[in-house]
Amino acid sequence: MDINLEKRLEEATRKAIKKLFSENKENFYYCSLVTDEEGNCPVISAWSEEALERVLEEEIEPDEDIETVRLEYKWSYADSPYYAYGEEFFEELEELFDDRMEDLDDEQIEEEIDLRIEAMERVMAVLDQEGLFGIGDDRMKIVINAEIMPPVYENTERAIRLNPKEALKEWLEEIAEFE
Repeated sequence: MDINLEKRLEEATRKAIKKLFSENKENFYYCSLVTDEEGNCPVISAWSEEALERVLEEEIEPDEDIETVRLEYKWSYADSPYYAYGEEFFEELEELFDDRMEDLDDEQIEEEIDLRIEAMERVMAVLDQEGLFGIGDDRMKIVINAEIMPPVYENTERAIRLNPKEALKEWLEEIAEFE
């Protein structure tokens, strides 16, 4: 992976997450760098307890089971009101991500996508080590990840590597992808 690209991804992600947390004094329980299966420039997605309650109030129909609807939204990167939060920090990276795919054959494209996902995981690990997602008991309240959408089993492997076991318990029970 181009060290410059990884460092720039780290900077953009740090800025976006800091902005998210400083502008929204909420109890965040999920924060992920998300890309698609083509390896396009990632964005962050996050959920807080408060955001989930707001969405449920707006979306729940009188005849729907609230717990079923809650699970549909709780971990959905795309339905989060914080999907692509701070995307302005990633704008200049989009061109770099696109340029790196030019003139690659299928095998090289697959290798490039793997390198990007690995870089996304390293970025989230670095930010975690910096304490951005909390320290001690506070860190146990949030699941972080670097994910490909639609979901794949490897997302679960990355989540296990990136999070303390205690932080992952609920996520693993509710949505983890297993082979």
